[in-house]
Amino acid sequence: MKKILAILVTLGAFFASVTMAFAAVNLNTATKEELISLNGIGEVKAQAIIDYRTKNGPFKTLADVDKVPGIGEGTLKKIEKDVGLTGKTTVVAKADAKPAAKAEPKADAKPADAKAEMKKDAAPAKAEMKKDAAPAKAEKAMAADAKKADTKEMSAADKKAKAIEEKKAKAAAAKQEKADKAAKAAEENKAKAEKAKADKEAKAAAAKAPKADKPAAKDAAKDASKDAPKK
Repeated sequence: MKKILAILVTLGAFFASVTMAFAAVNLNTATKEELISLNGIGEVKAQAIIDYRTKNGPFKTLADVDKVPGIGEGTLKKIEKDVGLTGKTTVVAKADAKPAAKAEPKADAKPADAKAEMKKDAAPAKAEMKKDAAPAKAEKAMAADAKKADTKEMSAADKKAKAIEEKKAKAAAAKQEKADKAAKAAEENKAKAEKAKADKEAKAAAAKAPKADKPAAKDAAKDASKDAPKK
């Protein structure tokens, strides 16, 4: 039984070595173009294989290829009969492959180099836009500050002018009120003086008149008092 198992192991190792010997592409030494010649391997996956082996060293088994980002079980099954880990690489053109110069179309992925190039080209343009926008922004800020200062200055001037007008209006009203009071007092004083004079004249006339005429004099005094201007 042990002999049979030993024979089977030996045969398995033999067939594995034969398979590797006849493999077309050596995953540990193949160039990017040679890797792209494999079925299911494009530029992105080829570069991923090269990056992985550069970082981690040569592949020890085909199962290690499954650890490469973007290489799944399905891709590994497609290429396992055409690849090995030793021997010389012999490129066999794909039956349905496009020329190697053209990038493999991927709807769900972009080449890393192209993406980096796009970022590189976009950076100067973005910096230039910021550079052009800076003076405009500074000019706009200066205009806003000037407008704010003018508004503040005009507001202060308007407040001062308003205060002056209010002060003038109050002074004019006070002056007019004083003049009105003075005129009213003058009229009252004049009326009092005229009344006192009329009363005095009436009394004097009553004193000079004969006794018989006293009632008449009194009536005259009353009439004179009535005719005098009242307050």
